[in-house]
Amino acid sequence: MLLRLRVSLPDRPGVLGQVARAFGVMGADILQVTVLERQAGRAVDDFTVSWSGVFEPAELRDRIGVVPGTRVEGVWPTREVPGASLDYDLLGHVAGDPDRAYVTLVDAVADLVSAEWAVAVDSAGGAIVHGSWQAPESVPAAELTPLRATAFDEGGLHLVSVPMDGVHLVVARSQGPAFHRAEVDKIVRLAGIVSVLAGGVSRTV
Repeated sequence: MLLRLRVSLPDRPGVLGQVARAFGVMGADILQVTVLERQAGRAVDDFTVSWSGVFEPAELRDRIGVVPGTRVEGVWPTREVPGASLDYDLLGHVAGDPDRAYVTLVDAVADLVSAEWAVAVDSAGGAIVHGSWQAPESVPAAELTPLRATAFDEGGLHLVSVPMDGVHLVVARSQGPAFHRAEVDKIVRLAGIVSVLAGGVSRTV
């Protein structure tokens, strides 16, 4: 299985190597490392690993956490295959069929940030106008009014809401940590590019 681990660690030479060795000892193959932030002598990295499943993911968290100064902030399943360039695929599909730009975005965006589902919610009425395959029939609407992207927690879910063209794009995950600001920025940028590619086309959702 593919797992994503978010690890906070000291930003100094040798520590990343210690973490990599700890993964190797547990039989986890590191497929990708994404640096989310570096500040105040610490870094926050997302590791995508191939995991045999012999042990529970919680044990992987515990073993990595023994490296001095490290803190595992979350372990959760991911469908984001390293090297697959899903963001480019998304934008290519949107450019090829701008009439379905927002449907395409909703269907694809969750996998791009290791989330579980996404929906487009009508900004005026709060009704879901399109949802990805794992989306629920309703979403919390209280936080969908701001004119800027918002990350919040509601009912055990980590959510990001991005207003765009009469709808709010809402992305959610129940496993793993809250959305990092780098993930929120990625969603915002993708939504902005999709809006540009869609041009003046009527929203089809």
